[in-house]
Amino acid sequence: MGATPAFDLRQAWSRPSRPRPVVIIGAGGIVNDAHLPAYRLGEFPVAGIYDIDRARAEALASKWGLQIFPSLAEAAAVEGAVFDLATPPAAHLDVLGALPQGSTALIQKPMGRDLDEATRILKLARERKLTAAVNFQLRFSPMMLALADALEQGILGRLIDVEIHLNILTPWHLFPFLKDLPRVEIAVHSIHYFDFIRSLLGNPTGVHARTMGHPASDMAQTRTSAILDFENDVRCTLSINHDHDFGRRFQDSTFRFEGDRGAAVAKMGILLNYPQGEPDELWIVQKGGEWTQVPLQGGWFPHAFIGTMSNLQRFGAGEDATLVTSVEDAWHTMALVEACFASSAAPATPVASVPKV
Repeated sequence: MGATPAFDLRQAWSRPSRPRPVVIIGAGGIVNDAHLPAYRLGEFPVAGIYDIDRARAEALASKWGLQIFPSLAEAAAVEGAVFDLATPPAAHLDVLGALPQGSTALIQKPMGRDLDEATRILKLARERKLTAAVNFQLRFSPMMLALADALEQGILGRLIDVEIHLNILTPWHLFPFLKDLPRVEIAVHSIHYFDFIRSLLGNPTGVHARTMGHPASDMAQTRTSAILDFENDVRCTLSINHDHDFGRRFQDSTFRFEGDRGAAVAKMGILLNYPQGEPDELWIVQKGGEWTQVPLQGGWFPHAFIGTMSNLQRFGAGEDATLVTSVEDAWHTMALVEACFASSAAPATPVASVPKV
Protein backbone atom coordinates (compact mmCIF):
# COMPACT_ATOMS: atom_id res chain seq x y z
CA MET A 1 0.00 0.00 0.00
CA GLY A 2 1.39 3.36 -0.96
CA ALA A 3 0.44 6.96 -1.51
CA THR A 4 0.90 6.74 -5.29
CA PRO A 5 -2.44 7.61 -6.89
CA ALA A 6 -4.04 4.72 -8.74
CA PHE A 7 -7.10 6.72 -9.76
CA ASP A 8 -7.53 9.94 -11.70
CA LEU A 9 -10.27 11.66 -9.73
CA ARG A 10 -11.77 15.14 -9.89
CA GLN A 11 -11.03 17.24 -6.81
CA ALA A 12 -11.91 20.80 -7.82
CA TRP A 13 -14.77 22.60 -9.56
CA SER A 14 -13.95 24.65 -12.66
CA ARG A 15 -13.83 28.40 -12.05
CA PRO A 16 -16.06 30.80 -13.97
CA SER A 17 -14.31 32.35 -16.96
CA ARG A 18 -15.39 35.83 -15.85
CA PRO A 19 -15.80 35.95 -12.04
CA ARG A 20 -18.45 38.37 -10.83
CA PRO A 21 -17.95 40.55 -7.73
CA VAL A 22 -19.21 39.10 -4.46
CA VAL A 23 -21.14 41.13 -1.90
CA ILE A 24 -21.00 39.44 1.50
CA ILE A 25 -23.91 39.97 3.88
CA GLY A 26 -22.94 38.92 7.39
CA ALA A 27 -19.56 39.13 9.11
CA GLY A 28 -19.51 36.07 11.36
CA GLY A 29 -16.63 33.72 12.04
CA ILE A 30 -17.36 31.48 9.06
CA VAL A 31 -16.76 34.42 6.72
CA ASN A 32 -13.29 34.97 8.17
CA ASP A 33 -12.43 31.27 8.38
CA ALA A 34 -13.83 29.99 5.08
CA HIS A 35 -15.60 32.43 2.74
CA LEU A 36 -12.90 35.07 2.44
CA PRO A 37 -9.95 32.63 2.28
CA ALA A 38 -11.83 30.69 -0.41
CA TYR A 39 -12.61 33.77 -2.49
CA ARG A 40 -9.00 34.89 -2.29
CA LEU A 41 -7.79 31.45 -3.38
CA GLY A 42 -10.41 31.29 -6.13
CA GLU A 43 -9.67 34.86 -7.25
CA PHE A 44 -13.23 36.08 -6.79
CA PRO A 45 -13.36 39.88 -6.37
CA VAL A 46 -15.14 40.90 -3.17
CA ALA A 47 -17.03 44.16 -3.63
CA GLY A 48 -17.63 44.66 0.07
CA ILE A 49 -19.38 43.48 3.20
CA TYR A 50 -22.42 44.45 5.26
CA ASP A 51 -23.47 43.42 8.76
CA ILE A 52 -26.08 44.83 11.11
CA ASP A 53 -23.27 44.87 13.69
CA ARG A 54 -21.14 47.69 12.32
CA ALA A 55 -18.21 46.97 14.65
CA ARG A 56 -18.04 43.36 13.55
CA ALA A 57 -18.10 44.41 9.89
CA GLU A 58 -15.36 46.96 10.51
CA ALA A 59 -13.11 44.39 12.20
CA LEU A 60 -13.43 41.97 9.30
CA ALA A 61 -13.10 44.69 6.68
CA SER A 62 -9.93 45.99 8.31
CA LYS A 63 -8.36 42.53 8.38
CA TRP A 64 -9.18 41.72 4.76
CA GLY A 65 -9.05 45.18 3.20
CA LEU A 66 -12.74 45.33 2.30
CA GLN A 67 -15.25 48.08 1.68
CA ILE A 68 -18.10 48.35 4.21
CA PHE A 69 -21.64 49.03 3.09
CA PRO A 70 -23.50 51.24 5.59
CA SER A 71 -26.86 49.62 4.83
CA LEU A 72 -28.38 46.50 3.32
CA ALA A 73 -29.96 48.64 0.63
CA GLU A 74 -26.56 49.95 -0.48
CA ALA A 75 -25.08 46.46 -0.45
CA ALA A 76 -27.99 45.19 -2.55
CA ALA A 77 -27.51 47.99 -5.05
CA VAL A 78 -24.16 46.72 -6.37
CA GLU A 79 -24.77 45.96 -10.04
CA GLY A 80 -23.77 42.56 -11.40
CA ALA A 81 -22.93 41.22 -7.93
CA VAL A 82 -23.43 37.75 -6.53
CA PHE A 83 -24.82 38.05 -3.00
CA ASP A 84 -23.28 35.77 -0.38
CA LEU A 85 -25.76 35.49 2.50
CA ALA A 86 -23.61 34.46 5.48
CA THR A 87 -26.61 35.12 7.71
CA PRO A 88 -28.46 33.15 10.39
CA PRO A 89 -31.38 31.11 8.98
CA ALA A 90 -33.89 33.43 10.65
CA ALA A 91 -32.60 36.33 8.52
CA HIS A 92 -32.60 34.63 5.10
CA LEU A 93 -36.12 35.63 4.07
CA ASP A 94 -35.71 39.31 4.94
CA VAL A 95 -32.36 39.59 3.17
CA LEU A 96 -33.55 37.75 0.05
CA GLY A 97 -36.59 40.01 -0.07
CA ALA A 98 -34.31 43.05 -0.09
CA LEU A 99 -32.33 41.91 -3.14
CA PRO A 100 -33.22 43.13 -6.63
CA GLN A 101 -35.49 41.01 -8.80
CA GLY A 102 -33.50 38.35 -10.67
CA SER A 103 -30.49 38.49 -8.34
CA THR A 104 -27.96 35.68 -7.90
CA ALA A 105 -27.49 34.55 -4.30
CA LEU A 106 -25.67 31.93 -2.25
CA ILE A 107 -27.53 31.19 1.00
CA GLN A 108 -25.83 29.91 4.14
CA LYS A 109 -27.20 26.57 5.30
CA PRO A 110 -29.63 25.62 6.71
CA MET A 111 -32.27 26.88 4.29
CA GLY A 112 -34.37 28.39 7.08
CA ARG A 113 -35.10 27.22 10.60
CA ASP A 114 -37.50 24.47 9.52
CA LEU A 115 -39.21 23.04 6.46
CA ASP A 116 -41.98 25.64 6.55
CA GLU A 117 -39.42 28.44 6.35
CA ALA A 118 -37.49 26.58 3.63
CA THR A 119 -40.73 26.38 1.63
CA ARG A 120 -41.25 30.12 2.00
CA ILE A 121 -37.69 30.75 0.81
CA LEU A 122 -38.27 28.48 -2.19
CA LYS A 123 -41.47 30.34 -3.09
CA LEU A 124 -39.78 33.72 -2.70
CA ALA A 125 -36.90 32.63 -4.96
CA ARG A 126 -39.38 31.51 -7.60
CA GLU A 127 -41.49 34.67 -7.36
CA ARG A 128 -38.51 37.02 -7.54
CA LYS A 129 -36.78 34.90 -10.21
CA LEU A 130 -33.64 34.52 -8.10
CA THR A 131 -30.81 32.26 -9.14
CA ALA A 132 -30.28 30.89 -5.65
CA ALA A 133 -28.23 28.07 -4.15
CA VAL A 134 -27.64 26.89 -0.60
CA ASN A 135 -24.04 26.63 0.62
CA PHE A 136 -23.90 22.86 1.12
CA GLN A 137 -20.16 22.89 0.48
CA LEU A 138 -19.33 19.36 1.67
CA ARG A 139 -20.31 18.16 -1.83
CA PHE A 140 -17.52 20.38 -3.21
CA SER A 141 -14.70 19.39 -0.84
CA PRO A 142 -11.75 17.78 -2.67
CA MET A 143 -12.33 14.51 -0.84
CA MET A 144 -16.04 14.26 -1.61
CA LEU A 145 -15.65 15.41 -5.22
CA ALA A 146 -13.11 12.60 -5.64
CA LEU A 147 -15.46 10.10 -3.99
CA ALA A 148 -18.36 11.14 -6.22
CA ASP A 149 -16.13 10.89 -9.28
CA ALA A 150 -15.01 7.40 -8.27
CA LEU A 151 -18.66 6.37 -8.16
CA GLU A 152 -19.41 8.03 -11.49
CA GLN A 153 -16.46 6.19 -13.07
CA GLY A 154 -17.78 2.88 -11.73
CA ILE A 155 -14.70 2.27 -9.60
CA LEU A 156 -16.83 1.22 -6.62
CA GLY A 157 -19.66 -0.25 -8.66
CA ARG A 158 -23.17 0.18 -7.30
CA LEU A 159 -23.22 1.88 -3.89
CA ILE A 160 -24.90 -0.43 -1.38
CA ASP A 161 -23.60 0.59 2.07
CA VAL A 162 -22.91 3.99 3.62
CA GLU A 163 -21.87 4.53 7.22
CA ILE A 164 -20.88 7.79 8.90
CA HIS A 165 -19.31 7.49 12.34
CA LEU A 166 -18.32 10.51 14.41
CA ASN A 167 -16.99 10.18 17.94
CA ILE A 168 -15.46 13.59 18.55
CA LEU A 169 -15.30 16.48 21.01
CA THR A 170 -16.81 19.58 19.47
CA PRO A 171 -15.97 22.95 21.13
CA TRP A 172 -19.54 24.29 21.17
CA HIS A 173 -18.38 27.39 23.05
CA LEU A 174 -17.06 28.66 19.70
CA PHE A 175 -20.68 28.86 18.49
CA PRO A 176 -22.54 30.79 21.20
CA PHE A 177 -25.40 31.65 18.83
CA LEU A 178 -26.42 27.97 18.91
CA LYS A 179 -26.95 27.88 22.67
CA ASP A 180 -30.62 28.85 22.70
CA LEU A 181 -31.69 27.17 19.45
CA PRO A 182 -34.21 24.32 19.74
CA ARG A 183 -32.60 22.46 16.81
CA VAL A 184 -28.84 22.11 16.73
CA GLU A 185 -27.04 18.87 15.83
CA ILE A 186 -29.00 17.76 12.77
CA ALA A 187 -30.01 21.25 11.67
CA VAL A 188 -26.56 22.85 11.61
CA HIS A 189 -24.05 19.99 11.58
CA SER A 190 -25.23 16.61 10.32
CA ILE A 191 -27.35 18.36 7.69
CA HIS A 192 -24.15 18.34 5.60
CA TYR A 193 -24.00 14.55 5.75
CA PHE A 194 -27.68 14.10 4.94
CA ASP A 195 -27.24 16.43 1.97
CA PHE A 196 -24.18 14.59 0.70
CA ILE A 197 -25.87 11.21 1.07
CA ARG A 198 -28.79 12.54 -0.98
CA SER A 199 -26.35 13.62 -3.70
CA LEU A 200 -25.11 10.02 -3.98
CA LEU A 201 -28.21 7.94 -3.36
CA GLY A 202 -31.12 10.27 -4.06
CA ASN A 203 -33.97 10.93 -1.67
CA PRO A 204 -34.61 8.22 0.92
CA THR A 205 -38.06 6.72 1.30
CA GLY A 206 -38.00 7.22 5.08
CA VAL A 207 -35.86 7.73 8.15
CA HIS A 208 -35.54 6.39 11.68
CA ALA A 209 -33.77 8.92 13.90
CA ARG A 210 -33.09 9.92 17.46
CA THR A 211 -31.28 13.14 18.40
CA MET A 212 -30.54 14.25 21.95
CA GLY A 213 -28.38 16.37 24.20
CA HIS A 214 -25.69 15.36 26.68
CA PRO A 215 -25.48 15.96 30.45
CA ALA A 216 -22.22 17.88 30.00
CA SER A 217 -23.57 20.21 27.29
CA ASP A 218 -26.06 23.08 27.28
CA MET A 219 -26.86 22.56 23.59
CA ALA A 220 -30.29 21.20 22.68
CA GLN A 221 -28.79 18.24 20.83
CA THR A 222 -25.22 16.99 20.41
CA ARG A 223 -25.78 13.30 19.57
CA THR A 224 -27.69 11.68 16.73
CA SER A 225 -28.41 8.18 15.48
CA ALA A 226 -30.15 7.73 12.15
CA ILE A 227 -31.01 5.04 9.62
CA LEU A 228 -32.08 6.11 6.14
CA ASP A 229 -34.32 3.77 4.15
CA PHE A 230 -33.70 3.34 0.45
CA GLU A 231 -35.14 0.87 -1.98
CA ASN A 232 -33.68 -2.58 -2.56
CA ASP A 233 -30.56 -3.57 -0.62
CA VAL A 234 -28.98 -0.22 0.27
CA ARG A 235 -28.08 0.31 3.94
CA CYS A 236 -27.27 3.76 5.33
CA THR A 237 -26.52 4.65 8.95
CA LEU A 238 -25.18 7.64 10.88
CA SER A 239 -23.81 7.58 14.42
CA ILE A 240 -22.86 11.05 15.65
CA ASN A 241 -21.41 11.87 19.08
CA HIS A 242 -19.92 15.30 19.75
CA ASP A 243 -19.14 14.61 23.43
CA HIS A 244 -16.26 12.10 23.51
CA ASP A 245 -14.16 13.89 26.14
CA PHE A 246 -11.67 11.10 26.74
CA GLY A 247 -8.68 12.10 24.65
CA ARG A 248 -7.76 11.69 21.02
CA ARG A 249 -7.00 7.94 20.92
CA PHE A 250 -10.53 6.71 20.15
CA GLN A 251 -11.97 9.84 18.62
CA ASP A 252 -13.15 9.09 15.11
CA SER A 253 -14.44 10.89 12.03
CA THR A 254 -14.94 8.19 9.42
CA PHE A 255 -17.12 8.01 6.30
CA ARG A 256 -17.35 4.54 4.73
CA PHE A 257 -18.79 3.88 1.28
CA GLU A 258 -19.05 0.32 -0.05
CA GLY A 259 -20.11 -0.72 -3.52
CA ASP A 260 -20.38 -4.14 -5.12
CA ARG A 261 -16.98 -3.68 -6.81
CA GLY A 262 -14.99 -1.54 -4.41
CA ALA A 263 -15.00 0.60 -1.28
CA ALA A 264 -13.82 3.98 -0.03
CA VAL A 265 -13.07 5.24 3.46
CA ALA A 266 -12.66 8.93 4.23
CA LYS A 267 -11.36 10.71 7.32
CA MET A 268 -12.82 14.17 7.90
CA GLY A 269 -9.82 15.75 9.56
CA ILE A 270 -11.26 19.20 10.35
CA LEU A 271 -13.58 17.64 12.95
CA LEU A 272 -10.67 16.23 14.97
CA ASN A 273 -9.15 18.87 17.25
CA TYR A 274 -11.42 21.51 15.69
CA PRO A 275 -10.73 24.20 14.52
CA GLN A 276 -7.04 23.29 13.97
CA GLY A 277 -8.03 19.91 12.59
CA GLU A 278 -5.97 17.16 11.00
CA PRO A 279 -5.37 16.34 7.32
CA ASP A 280 -8.25 14.74 5.44
CA GLU A 281 -7.70 11.26 4.07
CA LEU A 282 -9.35 9.24 1.31
CA TRP A 283 -8.63 5.55 0.72
CA ILE A 284 -10.03 3.45 -2.12
CA VAL A 285 -9.87 -0.28 -2.86
CA GLN A 286 -11.32 -2.53 -5.53
CA LYS A 287 -12.06 -6.20 -4.96
CA GLY A 288 -8.86 -8.20 -5.12
CA GLY A 289 -6.69 -5.09 -4.89
CA GLU A 290 -4.96 -3.14 -2.14
CA TRP A 291 -6.09 -0.02 -0.34
CA THR A 292 -4.67 3.07 -2.03
CA GLN A 293 -4.53 6.53 -0.46
CA VAL A 294 -5.64 9.30 -2.78
CA PRO A 295 -3.48 12.45 -2.37
CA LEU A 296 -5.87 15.30 -1.67
CA GLN A 297 -5.57 18.81 -3.06
CA GLY A 298 -6.98 20.80 -0.16
CA GLY A 299 -9.61 20.32 2.52
CA TRP A 300 -13.23 21.05 3.37
CA PHE A 301 -12.24 24.48 4.73
CA PRO A 302 -11.73 26.62 2.73
CA HIS A 303 -11.48 24.80 -0.62
CA ALA A 304 -15.07 23.54 -0.75
CA PHE A 305 -16.33 27.13 -0.54
CA ILE A 306 -14.61 27.87 -3.84
CA GLY A 307 -16.74 25.15 -5.42
CA THR A 308 -20.15 26.41 -4.35
CA MET A 309 -19.42 29.94 -5.55
CA SER A 310 -17.88 28.65 -8.79
CA ASN A 311 -20.87 26.46 -9.62
CA LEU A 312 -23.31 29.30 -8.88
CA GLN A 313 -21.43 31.79 -11.04
CA ARG A 314 -20.84 29.31 -13.85
CA PHE A 315 -24.53 28.33 -13.86
CA GLY A 316 -25.55 31.98 -14.01
CA ALA A 317 -23.19 32.48 -16.98
CA GLY A 318 -24.40 29.36 -18.78
CA GLU A 319 -21.08 27.53 -18.24
CA ASP A 320 -22.61 24.86 -15.97
CA ALA A 321 -25.78 23.04 -16.94
CA THR A 322 -26.77 22.26 -13.35
CA LEU A 323 -26.95 24.37 -10.19
CA VAL A 324 -25.89 21.58 -7.84
CA THR A 325 -27.22 22.92 -4.54
CA SER A 326 -30.09 25.00 -5.91
CA VAL A 327 -32.90 25.96 -3.54
CA GLU A 328 -35.03 23.44 -5.45
CA ASP A 329 -32.62 20.64 -4.53
CA ALA A 330 -31.79 21.95 -1.05
CA TRP A 331 -35.49 21.89 -0.14
CA HIS A 332 -35.32 18.08 -0.23
CA THR A 333 -32.43 18.11 2.26
CA MET A 334 -34.57 20.29 4.53
CA ALA A 335 -37.45 17.83 4.12
CA LEU A 336 -35.13 15.00 5.22
CA VAL A 337 -33.98 17.02 8.23
CA GLU A 338 -37.62 17.70 9.16
CA ALA A 339 -38.37 13.98 8.91
CA CYS A 340 -35.46 13.26 11.25
CA PHE A 341 -36.86 15.59 13.90
CA ALA A 342 -40.35 14.14 13.46
CA SER A 343 -38.97 10.62 13.84
CA SER A 344 -37.00 11.62 16.93
CA ALA A 345 -40.13 13.10 18.53
CA ALA A 346 -42.20 9.97 17.84
CA PRO A 347 -42.29 7.10 20.34
CA ALA A 348 -40.10 4.10 19.60
CA THR A 349 -41.56 0.66 19.05
CA PRO A 350 -42.22 -0.68 22.57
CA VAL A 351 -40.49 -3.83 23.76
CA ALA A 352 -42.78 -6.50 25.18
CA SER A 353 -42.74 -7.10 28.93
CA VAL A 354 -42.74 -10.49 30.54
CA PRO A 355 -46.41 -11.52 30.89
CA LYS A 356 -47.79 -11.95 34.36
CA VAL A 357 -48.47 -15.54 35.29
